[in-house]
Amino acid sequence: MQKARDKILGRDRLARKVKSLRRAGKRVVFTSGCYDLLHVGHLRSFEQAAALGDVLIVGVNRDARVRQLKGSGRPLVPERQRAEMLAGLAVIDYVALFGEDDAAALIRSIAPDIVCKGGEYRGRRIPEQDAIESVGGRFQHLRQTPGVRTTNLLERAGALAPRSKR
Repeated sequence: MQKARDKILGRDRLARKVKSLRRAGKRVVFTSGCYDLLHVGHLRSFEQAAALGDVLIVGVNRDARVRQLKGSGRPLVPERQRAEMLAGLAVIDYVALFGEDDAAALIRSIAPDIVCKGGEYRGRRIPEQDAIESVGGRFQHLRQTPGVRTTNLLERAGALAPRSKR
């Protein structure tokens, strides 16, 4: 049995792996995020993404970037543990950590066929769009699971003050 930790690859090793997968005729799908508290919305997104190809790679934001995006109390789970939890899911083939503001450099390195993001990006250009186009890939929106977000879970658990209505 393969250990989850063995599915977490550095950028260079992952790029070599993807080249090998491509030679074998595999379609590579990529998605990324913080994944601070794993929930059913994440799982359903991974299942949607995996259905688009043969291999699913998930990029995970490093802790410093999560703090910038989500605030000083986050992440709740350290980056290596978040990566290992994701790698333990059967639907995910490989996981890579990245520390940049977005996943563009990782996308350029691995050149996935399809890059997916959640529905929160619907109607907006995603930050990685130029990188996706530069490697000949395409972008695909994923459906969101209504009402299932890490922030909502934290608010319900009392860990965060509820956001004001905007």
